[in-house]
Formats: sequence, structure tokens, C-alpha cells
Amino acid sequence: MNRSDAESLWEVASVLARAAAKVSRRDGRPGLNLPPLLFFTDRARTPRPWETAARLPIGSGVVYRHFGAPDARDTARRLREATRRRDGLLLIGLDAELAEAVDADGVHLPERALGQAARLAGTRPDWRITGAVHSGEALARAAGLDAVVLSPVFPAGGLSSGGLALGLPAFQALVATAACPIYALGGIDAGRARDLVGSGACGLAGVSAIQAAFGPGKTSG
Repeated sequence: MNRSDAESLWEVASVLARAAAKVSRRDGRPGLNLPPLLFFTDRARTPRPWETAARLPIGSGVVYRHFGAPDARDTARRLREATRRRDGLLLIGLDAELAEAVDADGVHLPERALGQAARLAGTRPDWRITGAVHSGEALARAAGLDAVVLSPVFPAGGLSSGGLALGLPAFQALVATAACPIYALGGIDAGRARDLVGSGACGLAGVSAIQAAFGPGKTSG
């Protein structure tokens, strides 16, 4: 990837965020100041995620998924420092204890743990709570979340590689039924990102494409 790819991803993410902000929340709550771009970490594909986090456009977000790594707390602290310098959001995957320890902005729940959302929202109303969903059935169960990350939109690698891609029409149909903002994740690169304009998504989420566009040696926004 190059500078134009980074610019394209951020431009599309910003367009989506502005469009979504104009739509009133279906549950009557005021609109949230959600980041247009969410960088998901991955132990294999993003071994030094704080370096990419430090180069993301101002106001981006990071979802740290540590998967039990022994250095999770140290990495989380590095990410907290990096996101603060970029006026960004830091969410910790599943681990509320770690989120508390590093003063993160909230948690991101995998689909299997969506039932924790209501309890977390009750105990930490200041937190942002997002969740991963991969189907309409799961989306219908996603109560108490500030935003949902729906995947895979397009054929993807990593954790989403085994799932059948939703495709753009199905993604748009699910977004139209959702009671909270929806991020698009899965197989999204600078070229495919533009296909999501007008889809109703509130922003873009990614792993490899964001790492490649904004990681070390690249030009940040």
C-alpha cells in the first residue's frame, strides 16, 4: 500500500461516519462520537500494533485483541499511549479487567460474549461497548451495544477466512435493520472501501489493510 491507499481508506471512513451521524439513533439515544476507522490488532499480522496506532489519522480507534498473550498488559499500555497522542479510542477485546487497568475507553466483545454487554453497560456507563457479529441472527441478539462490527463483508483472511462473505447487498440489508451503528469488516482494501459509500455503515474496520496503509514506513493521515 502507499499514501493514496491510506488517504482513500480514511476518506471513505470519514464519508461513512458523517453520513451515519446524520441518521437519528433508532433507540432514541443521542449519537455517539464513534471513530470512522477501527484498527483491529492480530498477534500474527500486527506484531507491534502500537507502531501502527501511533500513525493512524487523528480520531481513529484501536481494538486490541490479545488472545492471552503474556505481554498483553505492556502492549495495551503502549496502545493507550499511542491512541491518546492521536486523540483516539482504545477498546480491549473481551478483557474488562485489562481495560480497567490501562484506562481504556471500553471493550469489544466477540460474538460468543455478546450477552455481557448489558452488564458492562450498567457497571461502566462511561465505556464504549462494541461487539462482533457475523449474521442476521447474531445481530438480532446484539442488545446493549454502542456499535456492532459486522463481518465478513467481502472474502477475507485471518479470523474471518472461514466464514462465507455476506456480500454488499446482504450487508446493506442488515445495516438497515440494525438498532445501533454498524462498522464494515472483512476483505476491505482501498479499492473495495468505496463500494461501501451509501451502504449505511458508520465506518470501516480492518486488520491487514490498515496495517499496510498506516504501519511503519507508511505515511499517516
